[in-house]
Amino acid sequence: MSSEDFSQTAVSADAISAEMMERFKADFRSVPHRRALMNAVRKSGIQATAWNQDAMARMTYTFSNEIETGEITSQKQSGRCWMFAGLNTLRVHTMRQLNLKTFEFSQAYLMFWDKLEKANYFLENILETLDEETGSRVVAWLLSAPLNDGGQWDMFVNLVRKYGVVPKSVMPETFHSSSSGMMNRLLTLKLREHAATLRRQHQQGASLAELRAQKQAMLNEIHRMLCIFLGEPPERFDFEYRDKDNQFRRDAGLTPHQFLERYVPVDLDEYVSVIHAPTADKPFGKMYTVKYLGNVKGGRDVLYVNVDIETLKQAALRQLLDGEPVWFGCDVGKMYDRDTGILDTSLYDYAAALDVDFQLSKADRLDYGESLMTHAMVFTGVNVADGRPNRWKVENSWGKEPGQDGYFVMSDAWFDEFLYQVVVKKKYLPEEVRAVLKEEPVVLPPWDPMGSLAIMR
Repeated sequence: MSSEDFSQTAVSADAISAEMMERFKADFRSVPHRRALMNAVRKSGIQATAWNQDAMARMTYTFSNEIETGEITSQKQSGRCWMFAGLNTLRVHTMRQLNLKTFEFSQAYLMFWDKLEKANYFLENILETLDEETGSRVVAWLLSAPLNDGGQWDMFVNLVRKYGVVPKSVMPETFHSSSSGMMNRLLTLKLREHAATLRRQHQQGASLAELRAQKQAMLNEIHRMLCIFLGEPPERFDFEYRDKDNQFRRDAGLTPHQFLERYVPVDLDEYVSVIHAPTADKPFGKMYTVKYLGNVKGGRDVLYVNVDIETLKQAALRQLLDGEPVWFGCDVGKMYDRDTGILDTSLYDYAAALDVDFQLSKADRLDYGESLMTHAMVFTGVNVADGRPNRWKVENSWGKEPGQDGYFVMSDAWFDEFLYQVVVKKKYLPEEVRAVLKEEPVVLPPWDPMGSLAIMR
């Protein structure tokens, strides 16, 4: 159809008309520099055109306070960032106790138990929702991702408490721990099959006891698959190492729990998740949990205390200045450059490059699906000037290539806009926030943005 034909076509009031298009074209052509922008973006792409070199110059990898950490880790092609961040947080304490230059826990070990526990958690949720229609929103949500790689801090704690930890040498990475896509597809296929079987047998009159007996056989299949994908988890092992003074040490016949008790001097009960979700439906000063979010049945719930950004920031700062790393969750895909490792709200001037303003607030981004927590990392340093932090050192788990030897640098402005959660010891929180920890949590629906899992790879 020619433009002349288009202009003669009758259109309804809610359609794009020829007159409307003429106004749009006239508006675009009325500002001469827009053609230059169009040519630059068409040739080089929006990010190269919008790149702000001045922002890069400000984001230096120098910090007034830093924590000594081990060698950078790599989750490779898996979504285990939350698990890597959790273990990287714990290993600092192990390295100090044992006088080690570096150390790494086995992520494959916890991954095995996380998958098995998630399978059980999923099947129990299916049993809980047997009377819901298959097409209901809640069942559709449960079926959407029964067993992905993502997780939360409290889910990490549940695994460590129940199964302990082991050095990486005891249960090293496998092909599918490092590249989990096909493993997850086949495990998900089997779990959806199990869900269909349980729901069908319920409709045929099977009792809950009969279905739970079936569930055990189903979990046996999942366990078998996990052993083939990841190997059998060790029950006992010898821990051998050389410390910074080149002294050889051996501790023989350890169980994973014994290793945890002897070499991880951390009280996990002291840590709490603090979030900043400034939406109208989540008043500050309240405890929240999310329906159907978790991994270990009988473990502790995923719990958050929602606070203003300054309270959250000061708690993280106090813990860092005391020499302890901080696990945090953020939306890493926003206003960042993977190669330089910079996270800064002024890194790209999209508004100038596109001649369009972007005005969604942090609350709006959560409410309208523009942002949520996607990735977990660890703060291991901060630069404080005139009593205020202006940039933060970030230990990532993407290997040594991105950023500066695997470390990222975050501006304080980026912290305010795209960071949603930190895990800190209770003692770093104001008394009124600690009091909230004793309250019953408000239960959020499964699809609430605060129910998102850290899964970025």
